[in-house]
Amino acid sequence: MSRSLKKGPFTHPKLLKKLAKVRRGDRTVIKTWSRDSVITPEMVGYTFGVHNGRDHIEVFIVEDMVGHKLGEFSPTRKFVRHGGRMQREQEQEQAQKESTAAKAQTATEAAPEKAKEATP
Repeated sequence: MSRSLKKGPFTHPKLLKKLAKVRRGDRTVIKTWSRDSVITPEMVGYTFGVHNGRDHIEVFIVEDMVGHKLGEFSPTRKFVRHGGRMQREQEQEQAQKESTAAKAQTATEAAPEKAKEATP
């Protein structure tokens, strides 16, 4: 359920205090554990270190992020590829495609050089 419009968006008060201490052009990272804080227009141009449960991930705030929450830009889970036979087959196909593309590229680069040698 969303937050009441009467209350407005939630931003942690301590985070706003930290924001007031830092200048906009400064490169300092503002560390925070408040993943549920909503990004406001005053935060644009600052870099936040959003905690993901293990470490702080640096997030540079731009205008498109206004209205979203800080936690959306700091993933808490690391996706590791699914293993098994099917994954190995896909990797082999990908490697074959890359090798044929590399061969085709070298052939197209060599063709103009051979044409130059052939002309007297």
